[in-house]
Formats: sequence, structure tokens, C-alpha cells
Amino acid sequence: MRIINIHEAKTHLSRLVENAANGEVFVIAKAGKPLVKVVPLDAGGVQQIRRVGFLKGRISVPDDFDSMDLQDVARFSRPR
Repeated sequence: MRIINIHEAKTHLSRLVENAANGEVFVIAKAGKPLVKVVPLDAGGVQQIRRVGFLKGRISVPDDFDSMDLQDVARFSRPR
């Protein structure tokens, strides 16, 4: 994997982006310390927006959810 210093990356950004889009993976470093890894994006790697209700049917919420452990909450929330 190629390591490119940040100055070179700024100078040749267009070429580096094109190379990355074509599959070349490289690391950008500052003072010899690796900072970021540049990899090409693929359509499958982009995360989809999460929707409300995506766990419907997989979990259940008890009917007494809002009042569960009220005694414990009250005990720990009292000033000492």
C-alpha cells in the first residue's frame, strides 16, 4: 500500500482521487504518521437510511415499560 505525505496529496489531489476511484488504495500521512486510508467507494458500501420500525416483529416492549423499576429509580434519585 502506498503512503503519500499530506503535501503531495494536496498538490496532486485530482490524480489521487481518480486513482482511488479506479481501485488504488493508499494512506495519507503527516510527518510520517499515517492519518487516513483512502479507498474507493462502491455502491454497495453506502449505508441505507434507517427507517422507524425496522425491528418490528423482532422485539417486544412490555406493557409496563414506563413504570418498570420505578422503585429503583426513586431510591437512587433521592438527595443524600
